[in-house]
Amino acid sequence: MEIYKLAVEMADRMSARRALANASFLAVNTMLVAVVGLRSETDVPALLPISVCVAGIAVAACWWFLLRNYRKLSEAKFAVINQIEADHLPVKPFLEEWAVLSEGDAPEVRLVKVKAGLRQLGNVERIVPIVFGLLYVTLLAGRLLPR
Repeated sequence: MEIYKLAVEMADRMSARRALANASFLAVNTMLVAVVGLRSETDVPALLPISVCVAGIAVAACWWFLLRNYRKLSEAKFAVINQIEADHLPVKPFLEEWAVLSEGDAPEVRLVKVKAGLRQLGNVERIVPIVFGLLYVTLLAGRLLPR
């Protein structure tokens, strides 16, 4: 039982760290876009916006890779939690949650449906760093291309 409690607590902590990381990356990216986007071309040396765009692309890429790693770690943690519940516990809160989310479908269909729903949420989360990366590329191109 202690191992199960620890696994659930670790999964919860990881979710909290993921949310904090998302908030931090969002704040950093918003600041970097503001630095480049709100400055006129005559306000700052040309190297500053170029440097900020390159840094922004790197930050967006790091964010995307971090989210991918959190997703893999989360899948592994919940697989372990579900296995502990299935093999050792009379009450199975996480497995029951999956059942409720799948509205009574067969276990195979249920798993596919719930994973698809979670993937959709993960896809939305993954799109944000990509959008920022594309925004930096666009801003960089706007600074580099002659007018």
